[in-house]
Formats: sequence, structure tokens, C-alpha cells
Amino acid sequence: MHHSPSNLLIQLLLLCAAVISFSVTAQQEEPSSYLDFSALPAYGTPALAPDGTKVAFVQNVTSPNELTMLATYDFKKGKKYYLLQTDNEEVHVNWYKWVNNERLIVSALYQSRRGKTKVKDTRLLSVRFDGGGKGTFNLIHWQRLKSRAGNPTHTPQFQDEVIDWMPDDPEHILVSIDAEVLGLPSVYKVNVNTGSLSRVIRGKKGIRDWVTDRQHNVRIGISLDYDTGEREVLLKKGDSWETLFAYNAMTDKGEYPMGFALDPNILYYRGYKGDFKAVYKLNLKTKERTEVYSDDGYDVNGSLIYSPLTNDAIGVRHDGRFYWDTRYVALQNGLDQSLPDYNNTLVSFSDDEQTYLVYSESDTLPGVFLLGDRKAGRLDALFHQYPQIDTTTLSKHSLISYEARDGVSVEAYLTLPEGEGPFPTIIHPHGGPGARDFSGFDYWTAYFTSKGYAVLRPNFRGSQGYGFSFAQSQMKGWGLAMQDDITDAAHWMVEQGHAEKDNMCIVGASYGGYAALMATVKTPNLFKCAVSFAGVSSLKHMVLSARRFLNNEFVKNQIGDDFDDLEARSPYYNAENIKTPILLVHGEEDRVVRVRQSRYMADELDDLDKTYNFVELENGDHYLSIQRNRHRFFQEMDTFLDRYLTK
Repeated sequence: MHHSPSNLLIQLLLLCAAVISFSVTAQQEEPSSYLDFSALPAYGTPALAPDGTKVAFVQNVTSPNELTMLATYDFKKGKKYYLLQTDNEEVHVNWYKWVNNERLIVSALYQSRRGKTKVKDTRLLSVRFDGGGKGTFNLIHWQRLKSRAGNPTHTPQFQDEVIDWMPDDPEHILVSIDAEVLGLPSVYKVNVNTGSLSRVIRGKKGIRDWVTDRQHNVRIGISLDYDTGEREVLLKKGDSWETLFAYNAMTDKGEYPMGFALDPNILYYRGYKGDFKAVYKLNLKTKERTEVYSDDGYDVNGSLIYSPLTNDAIGVRHDGRFYWDTRYVALQNGLDQSLPDYNNTLVSFSDDEQTYLVYSESDTLPGVFLLGDRKAGRLDALFHQYPQIDTTTLSKHSLISYEARDGVSVEAYLTLPEGEGPFPTIIHPHGGPGARDFSGFDYWTAYFTSKGYAVLRPNFRGSQGYGFSFAQSQMKGWGLAMQDDITDAAHWMVEQGHAEKDNMCIVGASYGGYAALMATVKTPNLFKCAVSFAGVSSLKHMVLSARRFLNNEFVKNQIGDDFDDLEARSPYYNAENIKTPILLVHGEEDRVVRVRQSRYMADELDDLDKTYNFVELENGDHYLSIQRNRHRFFQEMDTFLDRYLTK
């Protein structure tokens, strides 16, 4: 059944205020167990109100019920308010942002269907910081908009694309929504207090995304042909449009706009410096292009950072933060000098930049949010994400590189437990595959090393951040060189004396789950066991499922469309060679990788009388968002690894 916005608000219930004390610490009573590592973060994603007097945050509680709650805290009044709650069964708090000092805008993500296809929908909620007055309502009143849209049978799937927060007009935001034509959004100006809206610009010219300048004018439209991959970045000039960039998004390097400077004639964009992404700026009057920031040997992938005080771009999110504004450079340097053992990231500021939030973590510190006061020169602990974890069990990561069989250098993060090797070992490929592992606290790795396992996390070919050619290796490459990189990582561990060749397991989620399953097919004697959470087992079924979505051609370009080839690179079709015991775990409501991927694999393993265990998580999604499911998965993995890895 398709959930309406009113049903959504029934599930995101309003809460009464101040039912749990404002506490940030917990006592460590017993050595860490898998339950400590599989607990959802106690607190997360805090954000300061524009005047810095309040903070919004997510809190996960387990008693009396397992709930995720959106709350605020008023520093002046010393009062906490609970605004929304969800059990994460059907609805998730996707993100939230202060739109003025009294109100937050919240994106709610929930499970839905389009015909017979299970999908995720989003809606915007407007929420008062204390739940009072007209506390919570759907910001986009769909029935009101539908009467003007000219397409009454179409309900937009995603209704949370805010393209401009308009900080100097705290009553309004600009929202991009495909009200008239599927996939072709128009821009609407929405009143955050009433939900009234007016159209600013109608969808046109195949534009999928819109960009405004810092004066809130719609200036850029980005078109994309989903069938051919052709993309154009268009500049609005009066009633006409000028093409700034044009390329094929499937095959070319291309350029992509990041946002405007305070000067409306300066556009920041991401382009390529050789094989690697870098940040540039384009003067729209003179057409002069200037390099702003690059990182030798790595892509610069992150978004722009803007100052709430100057309204100008001051840096870019890249492996933390990189600032070109000297004021922020000085603040960052001061923090790093005060907290030299941690990675310190500025995450939120008041409009006057006198109050700020810092996220500090290290390989052995599971994340602390700190509240800074520049006038008082103070920095105080606000939230601990995992107060229950015994940090003495955690180990530092080492960035290493190994040479793959064809001579390509591959980076990886090595984490060794206390003691002398060789150790029982976990090879832990990341998901994506267009993702990348970094240093810093990782709850999976922390759990493994607490049990005395060595862990290697390879950034195999297809991982993002290592240049265009390296990333393109994943195109029709699943199970080939990408898989060999993971195999070579395991051999490297043995050669270095960190692992014994007969005492390794491979554990992965999503694409990492596919890699774990593929390892049991391609290298049946290499691993003692394999764990796949939400993994792909049949590339053919993945491509067939994509036919229902707009990005069908992009999926075929990435995965392939030759069914014989897809079967050859799929664990499901090659299970007869498997010797490795397998643990399959999958959420039954996973909208990213359908649960049937694991169901098919389990049925095939059962028919072939292979050693396996299949656990299906009730209402589970792709991200282990439900606390009981995260605990259940770690419990099953804990038992499974104890059975097959020798300590």
C-alpha cells in the first residue's frame, strides 16, 4: 500500500518534552561485547540553531522501547524537547536543518510502492523546535499542489530536494520537485510556517537538477538523458540558456557545478586535473578558469562549505575539511593543536560564527561532539556516540599499499589487534563499489579487532577517490580485476606474516557482500568462511530489476547487459564450486539490494547441500537502521566467526 503523507505523520508521533535527562556519559561496567559495537550511536548529527542558543540532534534509546528521536536542547533555558520519534520500521528521519531560530525542516524517508515495485519516498516536515504552536506539519501540501500541476495521477517520489535555504529570508526555502512531469522538476518557493507555495521556474529542457546563486536566483540547470547519458550544464541568461559544459555522464570525465561564490559571476565546479577531480572556479563574464584546490593522487569529491557570516564559499569537504578562508584555517589549526591526537571536523556554526560544533574522533576514539564558544574560549564535550565501548580494546589503523598481480598499486587500511601475529584475519571489502574506506573509528573494524582479529580493508579497483581510470575499472568489471584485488589483499596479509593462509574469513555488506560471495566461487580454497550482509548474488537479476527505474541504462553501463557474461560473474550461477561455509543476512524490506538476492542464493546453496545459514531480518533495510536487527546480525556473525576462525 502507498503511504500518504498523513499516514507518515501518524507514524512520526509528537512527543512530550523532557522525559529523559540531558546526559552524555555512561559507565563502562563490563568488557565490550558484540552488543556494544552493534548499538546504534547514542547521539548523532547535531546542528546549531542560527543564533547558537539551541541544538538539534538525534538520540537513539533502547528503554522502554527501541526508538530514534529527534530532539532539541535550549542552552539558555536548560530544557530539552522531544519532537519526533520513529522505531525505524517504516519511517526514518533522513536529515534535518534549522531554517530559522524557531523551526526545523525534516526529511522523512519511508517505505512505499510504485505499482508492484518497492521504493523509498521522501516528504518534508516543518517542525517547531519545542513542538508548540503549529508544531509539525507536511510542508508540501500535495493536494494543494496537485490541483495546479496538470498531472493529477503523478505523485512525486522525492519531495525533499531543497536547493536554497534562503538564510536572509527565514520564512521561505526553494524546493525542486517534479510535480508536473516525472523526473523533470520545477522550482517552488515554499513558506516554512504555512506551507503555501508559488512556482519560480517550470521544468524544461530535460533539466534534472537546479542550482541557485547566493542571491537566491535560479542560475544553473543540469540536464541528463537517462537513455544516452548525455549531460548539459546550462546557464540561465534572461530568457535564454547558454551551455557551459556538455559531456556523456556514462563515459566522459566531464565537469559538474558545485555552487556559486558570493559574487554571482563566479561559479565553482568540479573538473579533472589529469585523471583526478579538482575544484575550479569559472568567471561567467570573462570565461576565465582557475584551479582552486587539488590533492595529488586523489579526487576531491566533497561539496562546498559556506560561511554563515559572509555567505561566501570558504572551503570544500575533502577527507575532513579543507579551507581556503584564513579565518577558518586559523580556527582549524587551533583545534588541531588543542586536540592533537584526534581528527577534528567543524560541523556546525551559529550565524555569527561565535558558537560552533566539532566532531572529534580517532581510530581508537568512537566519536565525540564538542561545543565551542569562541568568546569564552571554551570547548566542552556535548555528546559521546558510543559511550559503552571500552576504548582500550581498539587498535590504530595503518594506511598501506600492496601490489596487485598486474602491478597496480592498491591502498588498504590494516588494523592489528594487540599481540604478536599471525592473527585470525578478516578481509573486509567495502560496499558501493564506488565508495572508499578511510581512517577513523569504524564500528565493524572495532568489533573485529576487539575479538583479536586482524582486519584489512582494501580500496580495490572501482573505489572512488583514486582517479577516473581507477573508478572506471568497475564498469562491467564486477568479479574480475576488482575481485582479484581483494584476493591479492588476502595473499599480502599472509606474505607479511599478519595472517595464516588457513585462518581467514571474508566479510562484506552490499557490494562487499557480493565480493564475499564471489570469493567463495572464484577462490574456493582461500577463506575459511564468508559473511554477506545485503549482498548481490545475481547480476542478471540486478539488471532486470533496474528496468523499472529511470537509470536503467546507467545500471547496464555499470554492470553489463550480456546475460551469459552476467551469469559467469554471479555467485548464484556458480555455486556448485563453493566449499566455504557462508552466512547470508538480509533485511526483508531492503530497497537498495532486494532480499531475493539472498533468498535465491540460499535456495541454490540448499539444493546443492552446501554449508550455509540464512537469516532474514524483519522489516530490515540496507543500513541496519533498526536496533534489534543490528544486534541480531552481529550476534549471528559473532557465533559464525567463532565457529570457523581459530584463535
